[in-house]
Amino acid sequence: MFVGDDWAEEHHDVELMDNAGRRLAKARLPEGVAGMARLHTMIGAQFGEDAEDAEVLVGIETDRGPWVAALVAAGYTVMAVNPLQAARFRDRLGVSGAKSDAGDAHVLADMVRTHAHELRPVAGDSDQAEAVKVVARTHKTLIWERTRHTQRLRHALRDYFPAALEAFDDLDAADTLELLAKAPTPEQAARLTVAQINGALKRARRRNIAEKAAAIQATLRSDQLGQPEVVAAAYASSIQALIAVLTVLNTQVKTLQGQVEAHFGQHPAAEIIASQPGLGPVLGARVLAEFGDDPDRYATAKARKNYAGTSPITRASGRKKVALARFVHNDRLIDALMAQAQSALLHSPGARAYYDRQKARGTGHNAALRQLANRLVGILHGCLKTSTPYDETTAWSHHAENIAA
Repeated sequence: MFVGDDWAEEHHDVELMDNAGRRLAKARLPEGVAGMARLHTMIGAQFGEDAEDAEVLVGIETDRGPWVAALVAAGYTVMAVNPLQAARFRDRLGVSGAKSDAGDAHVLADMVRTHAHELRPVAGDSDQAEAVKVVARTHKTLIWERTRHTQRLRHALRDYFPAALEAFDDLDAADTLELLAKAPTPEQAARLTVAQINGALKRARRRNIAEKAAAIQATLRSDQLGQPEVVAAAYASSIQALIAVLTVLNTQVKTLQGQVEAHFGQHPAAEIIASQPGLGPVLGARVLAEFGDDPDRYATAKARKNYAGTSPITRASGRKKVALARFVHNDRLIDALMAQAQSALLHSPGARAYYDRQKARGTGHNAALRQLANRLVGILHGCLKTSTPYDETTAWSHHAENIAA
C-alpha cells in the first residue's frame, strides 16, 4: 500500500493507494495521537488480518517531527519527498496549475508508488544524533540571527552615528555593546572618558587597552555628519533595543555552544569526526547533525558527496558537456563543509597542496574550496565506514602519487 501525506501545521491530508494506482481511502487527519490512531485504523481496514505482513510506503514532505517518528516506529517505510520534487511531479499529472492539500496527498502517494526506488527513505539516525542535530541547528540559527541583528545595527549607525562604525571593529562584541548602550548618541559618546572605555575593554578581555581606548575616544570626538537631535534620539532608542537583543543572543550562543560540545562528545563517532582536518567540536557537531549517523544511508562516498552538494552536476546535450556546482543542497551542511575546507588549509598540508593544485589550473577560490570540501567529504566517508581516525599520509597518498607521476 502507498500513502500520500500532505502535512500542514494543524492537519494531514492522507490518501491510500493500491499497486494499480486506485484510491482506497482519503481523509483529513488532525495532528497528534488522535490523527495517528485514525491513520492506523484506515490502513488496518484495508488489510484486515494480513496487516502484520503488509508493506506500507509513506510519502511526506518532511523528514522530522513527532508524526514522522511515529510513522517510522509503526514499521512503515517513510519517504521524505523534497517539495521541489513533488511540485515537478504534480506538473506531470496536470498543467492547469491547480493545487490543493488533497491533490498533493494524491501526488505523494503516486510518487512512492512509481518512484520509490529513486526516493530516499527517512534516515534511521540514533537518538544521540538527533540530540546533536537539535542543539547544533539551534546554535547555528542563533548565530545567523545575531548576524542579522548586527547588520541592522550597522545600518542604523551609518544613518546617524557613523563615528561609531569607525571606532568599533566588532559591533556584536561585548565592549562595543556596553559602550553603545551607555552612550547611544554622538553627543553622549563624545563625553565618554578614557576610564569608562578602559573598563569596558578590560571586561571584554581586550589587549593593548590604553592604546585602543585612546583611539576610540579620539574617533568618537572627531567631527562627523549627523542628524537633528530629535532624530538622533529616535535612532538611539532603536539601537538600544537592538543592543538588548544582541546581548541576549551572545549569552545564549555561548550557552548553547557548551550544549553542542557536550552532546557531540557523547556520540560514538565524535572521535573520528573530530580527527578530520578543520573540524572541531562545534563544526564537527554540525557535520554529524546534517549527515546523520545511519550506517546504511550512504552506500558510497559519491552518494555522501551528492547529498552534501559538494560534487558537481553534469549537463550534457549533443556535443556540449559542462560541469556545474550544485545550487540545490542542504544550506547548513554546505556551510559547515566550506568552513571546514577553509580551516583545513591551515591545518593539513595535504589539503593545502590539493587546493593549490586546483588554483594552479586556473580555478577560482570558491570553486577550489568546494572541490577541497568534496575531497574531505570522501575522506570522512572512508573513515566512518572503516571506523578509522583521520591520518594525513593515508588520506592524501593517492594524490601524492599522482604528483610524483
